[in-house]
Amino acid sequence: MQPGAVDAATKPSGPLNWGEINFLHTSDSHGWLEGHIKERNYGADWGDFVSFTKHMKDKADSKGVDLLLIDTGDLHDGNGLSDATKPNGEITNPIFENIDYDLLTPGNHELIAYDVAYEAFSSFTQVYGEKYLASNLDICKNCQDNEPTEKEWVAMGSRYRHFTTKHGIRIMAFGVILDGTNNNKSMTRIQPAAEMIEEDWFKKAVNTSDLDIFVLIGHNPVKPGIPKAESSFPLLMETLRKARPEIPVQGFGGHTHRRDFHVYDEKSSAIESGKYCDTVGWISLDGITSKSISRRATKPELPSTSGNDADLVNVDETICPKNKTFKMDLTRRYLDWNRLTFSYHASGSQDQLDTASGLNVSQQIDDARSSHNLTHVYGCAPRTYCISCKPSGDEGNVYTLVKDAAAATVVDPNRANKSRMIIVNQGAIRYDLVKGPFTVDDSYIVCPYTNAFKYIPDVPYSLASKVLDYMIEQKTKRKRSMTVDSISSQLLGYDECDNPSTHNATSLLKPKSLFGRVLETDTATPGYTTCDDLGNDGDDTPHSTIPDYPQQPYVQATAQFPSNGEPDKTDIIFSDFLAGNVVSALNSFKPETEYSTDDVALYLPANFTTNSFIPRYATMAWQDNIDNCKIEEG
Repeated sequence: MQPGAVDAATKPSGPLNWGEINFLHTSDSHGWLEGHIKERNYGADWGDFVSFTKHMKDKADSKGVDLLLIDTGDLHDGNGLSDATKPNGEITNPIFENIDYDLLTPGNHELIAYDVAYEAFSSFTQVYGEKYLASNLDICKNCQDNEPTEKEWVAMGSRYRHFTTKHGIRIMAFGVILDGTNNNKSMTRIQPAAEMIEEDWFKKAVNTSDLDIFVLIGHNPVKPGIPKAESSFPLLMETLRKARPEIPVQGFGGHTHRRDFHVYDEKSSAIESGKYCDTVGWISLDGITSKSISRRATKPELPSTSGNDADLVNVDETICPKNKTFKMDLTRRYLDWNRLTFSYHASGSQDQLDTASGLNVSQQIDDARSSHNLTHVYGCAPRTYCISCKPSGDEGNVYTLVKDAAAATVVDPNRANKSRMIIVNQGAIRYDLVKGPFTVDDSYIVCPYTNAFKYIPDVPYSLASKVLDYMIEQKTKRKRSMTVDSISSQLLGYDECDNPSTHNATSLLKPKSLFGRVLETDTATPGYTTCDDLGNDGDDTPHSTIPDYPQQPYVQATAQFPSNGEPDKTDIIFSDFLAGNVVSALNSFKPETEYSTDDVALYLPANFTTNSFIPRYATMAWQDNIDNCKIEEG
């Protein structure tokens, strides 16, 4: 682990079931290769994971079974280690490459900036070759310097991979990114899955004769019916199963930052495995027959656990019912990302976990954090501020902190005497702010986005006072237009682009994956408590649930208001991409003169962004105990 990181105190509930073919799955790491230094449940770093995968590969070899490593994208945006360089990922990509993945596919965060996308194409994909799948994604090969007259579009990776495992299982794999997640359409393009399945190459691949299983990976939610993130998986599963009903399909998804497992039919399913290096997904499969080899002679003795690991956790099907149609001999587990978990499953002892390559990677991470000043302390956070474990307005709610910090720091000295209202969208905050040293790294973790602050000056308060409620109402109306299941999906963290955290589950809905911290060691500690299509026995380490409260999509800070009464006029300040929303809100109240984006101007220098205001606040308000600031071990 990294210096100062705290280790878990609660070990897994029991050993993993091993099948004829097994999978370890990661997704949405977003640069968190240092691990969660301040959080016990997830304190391992990428070096620990390198050691873990080496031991697990050796264990698979000793059992005479296959183990494949899979990643489903989003390696950037969310941590100082990845975001403090240009291009983003300059440090983290080479560190990530120390894992010899068998199948990978890009996420939407590999596409947002062209320098990131082009580096992924020209360098990262070359490391993995045919293992890097981009079945429906192209990149403009000649666009890196300017806008060419004629673009040269090429596949970002391999369209598919057909291979045979060490122990003879014949696999056809596809990697499909979610439709509609491309924010950089001039330089990358996503082919809708409905079009891709009509391509000749796809039909030929599907009908390859020597197959035992389809493996479908992709930066895709595994649940169908997700507004703004409509998964391609249901269509792809249906297509594969109709074409080859005798062949099972195992999927690996991502994008929605949660633990989940979904059953499509009796022989097809898919798993999602958390985010930010907090989860490793595990799948074991038995009964995958192959005409090319005899399974009976080589199949190892396996633990007695089977099906859905029902002997490990008491499954209450009245609370979390299982899908009874699923017929595959499969187990799934969600492993907490810590050394105690890794050593328990891989080597049996933390003293035996480390490998030379793993230790080397941990040292690389430590050196990079130091050389890029990520450990510099802005201030000593007096408490933990969470995204949703506290009600809106509570002192421990991070959006309450956002209001205080924005009011104190988002101010143009030339307009400091003007009343101002500052609107920040919920998705600007990506993670909890944990008690203890608030560092450069933490500033990226809590708010990695670098949006400039813009404003409309001197708006009549009679109009300005209605803007926040109008914007919230419009957002709520869009959600109300969805089906009940779709609303649940939104509130449970599917709306990744608006709020990338999975802390959105509301107590009004059936509990899904909830995030928490270890607070005690003698009982089940707060953390993920996952209910999926196989029940509630998937979490490798049992946890207790934690409070989780719905939050408004926007928050508003105010400053320089009269001590009594209201101002006549006020400046409305907001993140640059909200300009259209604010203009629409003002015009909805039919002002004498309509507003337009021409009325919007830069409020502060462009280098003071949404990534800047909380660090600035920390230097102003959190200087007590800065030289003796302790991490809250939880």
